[in-house]
Amino acid sequence: MATKKVIHYATACISGILLVVCFPTFDLFFLAWIALVPFLLSLYDKKPKQAFTMGVFLGIIYFFGTLYWIYHSINHYGHVSFFTSIIIVLLLCMYLSLYTGIFALFFSMAIKNTRLPSLFIAPVLWVTLEFLRSYLFTGFPWSSMGYTQYTFLPIIQFADITGIYGVSFLILAVNGAFADIALMKRRIRDMPLFPWSHTVIGLSLLLLFIISSFIYGYWRLGQERPGKQIRAGIIQGNIEQDKKWEPAYQSKVIETYKDLSIQAASSSPSLIVWPETAVPFYFNTDREHTQQLIDLQNQLNTYLLFGAVLVKEKREGRNLLTNSAVLLDKDGRISYLYDKIHLVPFGEYVPLRKVLFFMDKLVAGVGDYVKGTHYLRAETSYGGFATLICYEIIFPGLVRKFYIKDGNFIVNITNDAWFGKTTGPHQHFSMAVFRAIENRKPVIRAANTGISGFIDSNGIIHSKTNLFQPAVLIQDIKTDSTRSFYTKYGDLFSFLCIVFSILIVAHILGKTKRS
Repeated sequence: MATKKVIHYATACISGILLVVCFPTFDLFFLAWIALVPFLLSLYDKKPKQAFTMGVFLGIIYFFGTLYWIYHSINHYGHVSFFTSIIIVLLLCMYLSLYTGIFALFFSMAIKNTRLPSLFIAPVLWVTLEFLRSYLFTGFPWSSMGYTQYTFLPIIQFADITGIYGVSFLILAVNGAFADIALMKRRIRDMPLFPWSHTVIGLSLLLLFIISSFIYGYWRLGQERPGKQIRAGIIQGNIEQDKKWEPAYQSKVIETYKDLSIQAASSSPSLIVWPETAVPFYFNTDREHTQQLIDLQNQLNTYLLFGAVLVKEKREGRNLLTNSAVLLDKDGRISYLYDKIHLVPFGEYVPLRKVLFFMDKLVAGVGDYVKGTHYLRAETSYGGFATLICYEIIFPGLVRKFYIKDGNFIVNITNDAWFGKTTGPHQHFSMAVFRAIENRKPVIRAANTGISGFIDSNGIIHSKTNLFQPAVLIQDIKTDSTRSFYTKYGDLFSFLCIVFSILIVAHILGKTKRS
């Protein structure tokens, strides 16, 4: 019995490790299509409690392997010990593993109590839980299964219809199909009236869907869409995070961006983009340095977009700040200002602050930020764009809201210096590929220490920088005014999965109650 239990947990371990190596920087994306097969097979004859435990075990490996890098910012910049920072990450992973635990629980019940094939049960349940994870408790959609395929461009183009969740669905469906083939004899033995035709029909429909996805993908990749050619410049300052706001270092930061921007201006770009919170002072409050920046802008003869911290008001002796994007026109006037809407919990604000008051001490300034309330786009002669700040780019539903009516390209400014030379910045960059495809908008991404780059509206990465190197990146990009199905209608596909999940769960709970 003990040996059997070890084997079953070993399958969860194997599947968890296989999932981890599908993500950057391992990028073994093809393994995602079979990674969960051992785990799904092992769930077939499990009791609900054991299935849930195995799902949690899988989730801890899966999420810790893809999210371990969070410890870096807690340890290096929060001045928390290495051991404590790892424990904090593990606690986060334990929470996230509840989703895989719930998936395993209901999958094991459904596969034994319904005649539905795994290729339907697994993706419907997985996508429902992945979608819920993106929204509950402020949401954390990192490590969604579909992101493993960011380089497999022909198969992911249909994300402009379903969003990232459709790609996750297809991956789980293929895993489920392999499980169906392996479980066929056992299901017929356990259920003498089991209709094997359901599985055959399901496999046929899945094959048809895969073929259709490839046809659609190659058509999209070969499609010429109307748009303007514009030249943009990205400045990667590579400013050390712990020195960024030191008064003694302030002049060097400004000088670095000045020199790199003048270099970029020689290529006559329509727009120069600096990263998140690039300026090391409170813009418009610090008059002297604000004027220096405007004087620089007058030399560049182009639009300048940069990240800045703004003081909105003072309350109870504290500055209430916004993490903002500011666009200066050629004359140095502010033509657009956007305040970040989706703040980072424990980085920019403290949830339940009165209860978690001790968290203020982890990072300087935490809890001082207030969120923006308006989905604003900049309108210029070369097109309209929204600026997604930092991890706002990982929220599909948030990004599409900026483009429901109009828009030509996406700008993402971020500061991934917090994560050091881990896999975090690579994963963050890869997620922007899907926002480009979902909304059919090219992405300009400027990151303080990398990875910066240009992604076209088909998700093709045209250029990108290395980590922790100052860089100037110039690229001609083609804007795209397309409004995709996903942009117009949002997560309809995910809502359908939720409806089917409710029906499946209601059926198996009702059957369990009757028996």
